Amino acid sequence: MTTVSTAAHGSLFDFPWPKIPESTLAPVWTGHGFKLGERDCALLSYAAAESNWTDELTSFHEDTAGSNHPIDRASREMALSGLALAPTNAPLILEIGCSSGFMLKLARQRLPGASWIGSDYVRGPLEKLAAEVPELPLLHFDLRACPLPDESVDAVLLLNVLEHIDDDAQALRQVHRILRPGGVAVIEVPAGPELYDVYDQLLMHYRRYTSRGLREVLVTTGFDIARFSHLGTFIYPPFYLVKQWNKRYLSRAKATQRQIVAENIRSTRSSPFLAALLGIELKLGRIINWPFGIRCVAVARKPYA
Repeated sequence: MTTVSTAAHGSLFDFPWPKIPESTLAPVWTGHGFKLGERDCALLSYAAAESNWTDELTSFHEDTAGSNHPIDRASREMALSGLALAPTNAPLILEIGCSSGFMLKLARQRLPGASWIGSDYVRGPLEKLAAEVPELPLLHFDLRACPLPDESVDAVLLLNVLEHIDDDAQALRQVHRILRPGGVAVIEVPAGPELYDVYDQLLMHYRRYTSRGLREVLVTTGFDIARFSHLGTFIYPPFYLVKQWNKRYLSRAKATQRQIVAENIRSTRSSPFLAALLGIELKLGRIINWPFGIRCVAVARKPYA
């Protein structure tokens, strides 16, 4: 693959967009979509294999959690703090697994100096997002066979993505490849294999991670770990009890599983107490790396040499 010079970051208009499989023409970013010769494209679609996520699951999650669940809000805040470790004040950032764009919409407001590319494994949410935010370049691809050039982005954001990928090491090798030296990957995954329950099964998780397991796969794929913490330390005890209780539904029909998971999510999405606890945790997290929680959060850096 083409290597992009680390000295010439350029803009989205200069980015070497890979050719899509059905065309010999190089895509051109116009600022409101792509051009392939005379053809307009709202997004670029590359080959994507069978996904461990679906349009139906996107709709289910958005219908139950919405865009404002306290845990998701805290997740986005932690991600933004991790992106502060990017190697430039005007980074080019790729979000992998952007779905309907809740994180992207917030991040573009909070980090106005950054340039953004959104991507996902399933196409449906991207088409909706392209209509809502046409000035945002969007790509549809399988991370295990990422089409982007070597050393082409400054930061990669993966929030609750790796647990959906069978070969997470291959996915991280691709992330390492496309990052410029000094670039960072901000990664969040569900923590605690012992917590795997009906929620994880319904949402097609291959795994929940131990701290050691996530650290090992990052190091073996070439990353240095710049920061490692957890989200949901304060809420871990009740979360643990609920997860253990919900394991009894693992063999139930999918309709029953959906009902249980939906009830769990809806019961907490407007909780001021949950929001307050997570708010305190985030503030203290500026000086403390939490040793356990419901999600692992890592900032991994590609070494300069």
